[in-house]
Amino acid sequence: MIKGIVIVNNNGAPRIVKFYQQPESNSQSAEEVQQQVIRKIFQQVSQRPDSFCNYLEGSIPEWGETTKLIYRHYATLYFVFAVDKLESDLGILDLIQVFVEALDKCFENVCELDLIFHSDKVHYILDEIVMAGMGLETNIV
Repeated sequence: MIKGIVIVNNNGAPRIVKFYQQPESNSQSAEEVQQQVIRKIFQQVSQRPDSFCNYLEGSIPEWGETTKLIYRHYATLYFVFAVDKLESDLGILDLIQVFVEALDKCFENVCELDLIFHSDKVHYILDEIVMAGMGLETNIV
């Protein structure tokens, strides 16, 4: 199951965030915990060189030790999917590729500003590909 999708830029500013499973919180509000998770995700993926693999296991304690981060770095954006251990790593990388290609078809050479100014379209495309934490469509027509 996909627990969350986070798209952040190279400076750590979140551009698109979608949680399918809320991270556990002790005394903090849900919003504070989500912001903390986004910061942790960015810190972990931004410190890795592009030559390293695109998988991190057990890296977000708020989602438990069975969580994996699978990500791709395109130009100025990190596309990060937080999933449980049952998800296929290659399947999620393919899902990220399909999502980026769909955005590219919609916006013709998608960039960070497209995600900012057309977030409704981006969420619509994301909802067509992923629903309730399950990947629905991996074919682009």
